[in-house]
Amino acid sequence: MARRNASAAIKKPTIPYLEDNSVGPMLRYQKSLPKLPVPALKDTLEKYLKSVRPLVSSEEYAKTEAAVAEFQKPGGIGEELQKRLLAKANNPNVINWLEDWWNEVAYFGYRDPIVVYVSYFFAYKDDKIRRNPATRAAAITTAALEFRRQVVNQQLEPEYSKGLPLCMDSYKFMFNACRYPAKPSDYEVTFDPATNNHITIIRKNKFFILDLVKDGIQLSTAEIESQLQKIYELAGNTKDPPIGVLTTENRDNWTEYRKMFLAADPKHEQLLKKIESSMFALCLDDSSPITVDEISRACLAGDGRNRYFDKSLQFIVFENGKAGFNGEHSSMDGTPTSRLNDFVCNVIANNKVDHGSPNVRSGLPAPQQLHFNLTSEVLSAISKAEKNYDDHIAKHDLRVLAYEGYGKNVIKKLGASPDAYVQMIIQLAYYKMYGTNKATYESAQTRKFQHGRTEVCRTVSVDSVNWVKAMEDQKVPIEVKAELGYKAINAHVKYMAEAVEGRGCDRHLFGLRMSLKSNEKKPTMFTDPAYAKSTHWNLSTSQLSSEYFQGYGWGEVY
Repeated sequence: MARRNASAAIKKPTIPYLEDNSVGPMLRYQKSLPKLPVPALKDTLEKYLKSVRPLVSSEEYAKTEAAVAEFQKPGGIGEELQKRLLAKANNPNVINWLEDWWNEVAYFGYRDPIVVYVSYFFAYKDDKIRRNPATRAAAITTAALEFRRQVVNQQLEPEYSKGLPLCMDSYKFMFNACRYPAKPSDYEVTFDPATNNHITIIRKNKFFILDLVKDGIQLSTAEIESQLQKIYELAGNTKDPPIGVLTTENRDNWTEYRKMFLAADPKHEQLLKKIESSMFALCLDDSSPITVDEISRACLAGDGRNRYFDKSLQFIVFENGKAGFNGEHSSMDGTPTSRLNDFVCNVIANNKVDHGSPNVRSGLPAPQQLHFNLTSEVLSAISKAEKNYDDHIAKHDLRVLAYEGYGKNVIKKLGASPDAYVQMIIQLAYYKMYGTNKATYESAQTRKFQHGRTEVCRTVSVDSVNWVKAMEDQKVPIEVKAELGYKAINAHVKYMAEAVEGRGCDRHLFGLRMSLKSNEKKPTMFTDPAYAKSTHWNLSTSQLSSEYFQGYGWGEVY
């Protein structure tokens, strides 16, 4: 998943790209960003072989070498697939050669439940001033609305990495957006932000719609809090059958359940549209998680009932005032939402957001509760979804480790990359537990390119394996261990640098596979056991940073 460099400096450096003055600052470089490159076939295959070597035996590697040699022989299938891929990449009507394939295969065509296989979470640190859940939820809402205003008006400054602007296209899927279940593939729908100024609030499994504009003026934080208090009262102490749990289902099941739900009552389509078109969802949970582990589990999944997981953004506030976020991943990676959530927490903590008048205007429109006609058929579907969800979640575990012995400054003083250093620590821990190293994924963002998303940084290398083995061998001198450690770290840094430039091997190999015609035989290289072994990620890792988060993550994919 792409969650790297989320805290890229937001500043305006000297940019070697043309500015488009017909759009707002957020998108001014968008059309000038380079296109995602197609690496040279030779380079990708060399990188692939190098990455496979530490994962297989000598016998297996010899077979892989032969399969790769066959694939890249002059006039062979490899050259033909590369030509097709280049033709697509060079098509002036194609913005990004990877985009449609990747979105389909990795996200919309993926049929397993999106929670926990697709969605992700951020767990906020405590707000020591706002302990009351309605108070904290109101402040979060106001801060999120300010970020939305900047996005909608295109006034948000682009993100930058190493002085270059990043693609901001995915921000259009942030607010007023929802994923829709469908067969054989889901799709994303966005709604007009000018005419949809409401949010969805879920409390006790009940859905409420709250308009946040009255007489052309946005509700103040005090007014939002007043409205939320009304919702707490309206929701009462009893829970409704959880409509939201249907969004936790296998996507094919949810597609059928949604049809069933719409057929149960003609008004359901408009009621669902209210939820789907809302700016975001605000989940007011009645649980009170205490530990970081408990908060993180509740933000990633919770009991699955008081949610609508198809919404791009779900802010979650618990009964004890703790809070967090759940994101739907299909159209938007973690870096934009990390920036959003960091902004929300930052402006609240530092009192940088305009909360408006403390006085509450009279005549605020009452929150609208959505009342559904739940037929026996729909109730049966809800019951099945609840059981499936509970069984599904019971197979997962989530723990948060906060290491405080030393931090990135110490690592930097040692002349090492903090990210690569931690990646090697993970490799060593895995080796200590299992006596081997398996394929490991670290997401590298490719947002320096138009509509760029992610590439894989393959963490396991010959150098990393040499180091972990040396660390476990008491006969190896400490100086040699240090030397091998730096070599492993530098190899990882090099691979990551190439990956963010679009020169990893995984997305290119994926594009070559997708370029095959339906009647063409799959090349031996792609049926070789080493290919499956090197793309089955036993560890999936990513790096984000925010001083306002105490946990973030995603679920295991079996």
